[in-house]
Amino acid sequence: MKRVNRFFVLVMAIGLLTALVGCSPNVGLGGKVTFSDDGSPLAAGTVVFKRGNEISKGRLKPDGTFVIGTMKNNDGLPPGQYMVYITGAEKVLIPGTEYRDAVMEPLIDPKFTKSDTSGLTVEVDGATKNFDFQVDRYAP
Repeated sequence: MKRVNRFFVLVMAIGLLTALVGCSPNVGLGGKVTFSDDGSPLAAGTVVFKRGNEISKGRLKPDGTFVIGTMKNNDGLPPGQYMVYITGAEKVLIPGTEYRDAVMEPLIDPKFTKSDTSGLTVEVDGATKNFDFQVDRYAP
């Protein structure tokens, strides 16, 4: 009986240590996206934080605010350097068509929609919890 108990305690201790060592605490964060010309909020789209192949994102609310999530909507990010890009588009119904035929119209300059052209980077360190970004409007 003692042998089984020791084995069980050893397995549980190894499992607990593995979980603690393998998981770094995420930093909860969010922010706001506004237009550079007048400071009005970008009311539709997604903010994406990218590090290597890891991607975390937050959906923009009508007031331009967002909360970043990795596995869930608001579980934050591990500390580190991130490239940021933003999508911003709205569905537009073309007169004489049905809703299912609506098209997506861009709201922001396309350079902000790719991590390698946005020019946006952040350092997540646990101290800064809000990141605000300004984007240029789409000009056809």
